[in-house]
Amino acid sequence: MLSVIQRLTHLEFRMVPTSFALTVLAIAATSAAAENSDGELLVYFGTYTRGNSGSEGIYLSRLNLETGELSKPELAAKLPNPSFLEFHPNKRFVYAVSEMSDFEGKKTGAVTALSIDPKSGKLTELNRKPSGGVGPCHVSVDAKGTTVFVANYGAGSCASLPIQTDGSLKDPATVMQHEGSSVNPRRQEGPHAHSINLDPAQKHAYVCDLGLDKVLIYEFDPQTSQLKQNDPAFAKIEPGSGPRHFAFHPNGKTAYVNGEMSMTVVALEYDEDTGGMTPIQTLSTMPKEHNGTNLSTAETRVHPSGKFVYVSNRGHHTIAIFQVDPDTGKLTAIGHESTRGKTPRNFNITPDGQFLLAANQDTNDVAVFRINQESGELDPIGEPVAVPKAVCIRFLQP
Repeated sequence: MLSVIQRLTHLEFRMVPTSFALTVLAIAATSAAAENSDGELLVYFGTYTRGNSGSEGIYLSRLNLETGELSKPELAAKLPNPSFLEFHPNKRFVYAVSEMSDFEGKKTGAVTALSIDPKSGKLTELNRKPSGGVGPCHVSVDAKGTTVFVANYGAGSCASLPIQTDGSLKDPATVMQHEGSSVNPRRQEGPHAHSINLDPAQKHAYVCDLGLDKVLIYEFDPQTSQLKQNDPAFAKIEPGSGPRHFAFHPNGKTAYVNGEMSMTVVALEYDEDTGGMTPIQTLSTMPKEHNGTNLSTAETRVHPSGKFVYVSNRGHHTIAIFQVDPDTGKLTAIGHESTRGKTPRNFNITPDGQFLLAANQDTNDVAVFRINQESGELDPIGEPVAVPKAVCIRFLQP
């Protein structure tokens, strides 16, 4: 059933009315939940190992899809600062950045390819390659499994690395160095690429650059794994926003970007032909009255049904919840839910849309919530589970 959802997300939705497509997806997601109600998902956690974090690398738990119970994590692979992970589409390999500034004596971070044991879920390193710049902080993989994409925050660059048939990586095919600055001299003195994602058509890569207040757009060639500048070359976000993470709506017509510095979420209209993005709405992710300090957003996710968008607020320690207008893609604020810890980084929604897991970096734990399928509201389940310096959450069907 999940493969049906994926096909609807990437193909059929562009050929039917949005309202019908969303109805079909909601039914499919519900059916998938019923099929997997007595099953489980493997849950992988990317972490920071630096300093006295107590972390040794990537951790693995199991999520009960009926109860929402999350098992005690165990170490899946030892790696330095594997802050973000992503799976190969064949689910046999996973790729992790190592968020650092020196690799093999060169001024760059690293990307590691690992194989997945189908029974235990444990990971075995295949090889490690330079990320094309210091401070890699985000990784993604194209739908055909030809290429790994990396955003390098420290260097303000992005890179594309070809994937070999055994799952291992080649050296970067392209490294795109960003140039420029924006209005905040402390945070935006230069480029800071924060995430890289492909569109549903797998033709364009979108790089949120916090330092430039832009979502840069690149053409992607799956035959060569190379990127080149698109026309239009970027979507401009409001100055001082600091665009961070990016998510497409399942209908393939709208995308959402969180502004790390401005505590906002931006809805953008997507042009499949040109790859262009046009901002159509900006909303605050915070309550109207708040007294928070050291605030910043971290992650953006769209519910598989397309009905809701969620954004994590660091400092406020909440998930902001928005309802999506199925005709326009614009958002209406619903409310906020505490993440039951401090500094929520990445969070993720299970493929069936039933659960949301939030990684609280500064309280070293992960909280589980059941998602109300009608309202989008979050109901906490049990107590948060200890995970040292949790940053990223990824799911895999065993």
